[in-house]
Amino acid sequence: MDLTVTVAVYNEEESLPHLCSKLHEVLSQMGRTYEVILVDDGSKDRSWEVMCEQAEKLPHFKLIRFRRNFGQTAAISAGFRESQGEVVVTLDADLQNDPADIPLLLERMEQGNFDVVSGWRKDRQDRFINRRLPSVIANWLIGRMTDVRLHDYGCSLKAYRCEIVKSVRLYGEMHRFIPALAHWVGGTIDEMPVRHHARRYGQSKYGISRTLRVVLDLLTVKFLLTYSTRPIQVFGRFGMAFFGFAAAILAVLGLDRLTGPWWSEVYLLKRPFWVITPLMFLGFALQFMVMGLLGELMTRTYHESQDKPIYSVREILTSSQLKADKK
Repeated sequence: MDLTVTVAVYNEEESLPHLCSKLHEVLSQMGRTYEVILVDDGSKDRSWEVMCEQAEKLPHFKLIRFRRNFGQTAAISAGFRESQGEVVVTLDADLQNDPADIPLLLERMEQGNFDVVSGWRKDRQDRFINRRLPSVIANWLIGRMTDVRLHDYGCSLKAYRCEIVKSVRLYGEMHRFIPALAHWVGGTIDEMPVRHHARRYGQSKYGISRTLRVVLDLLTVKFLLTYSTRPIQVFGRFGMAFFGFAAAILAVLGLDRLTGPWWSEVYLLKRPFWVITPLMFLGFALQFMVMGLLGELMTRTYHESQDKPIYSVREILTSSQLKADKK
């Protein structure tokens, strides 16, 4: 199969009919074999029923239904796992991404022989304070920490070669870091402007509330990209730094003990609060950071050693199955 389009869906019953119709209109005119995978991420409205209705009317649709809400990253991961296309395209279900840009992404990918082509919402139709400003800061921060410079990491409209997405494991909120992870395994990355429309139906389901989780996942990505095969480099640097602090403090205390109190009648050694407390809090910080990073590695070992996904699927249906059941 030439192309897979995968869409994470969460409470988008109003936009789904328009999205499915537009996808069918665009993809059927491309002259390529294709499939559309819609992943219901535990929607609480009629999204699943609407998805089934659309798949009955339109060909080449595959529907995946989660048992509960696992998050956008899990939905995208499920789409990758079930995809059969040589190229996989992701986009949002809220109609802010334009399906008409899909052929342009594929054209750019083939012309430049890129492994990933990322959309850039150059004229983004979102509020500045609660959507665009955090995105600008996040894009700058991700680019600085991963050395993969993109204008718009948060744009869901992206095209990937199959061999890239099949080799990338996603956890937490890491779907936005796929270009950086693809670059880590040797993939070539490009970016192009795409259209962006104002939201017509409902409200954003995956919004600014994830900011803290994204920052923490960024720290994990930085660690995995830089130190996953040589963790002693990061832990050793912390250890040497703290050893230097301890040696300096001990030297000051020893000098104070040998020469007498410098600025009071009491030796520094007899003031345990000023000696122990800063080191104790720094030790706690280091301990929690190490525990978090080791926990990330253990999580990956747990899932990947068992090939265990980060989601639970209730059912998978295709257009042909729905049509056969209706007959």
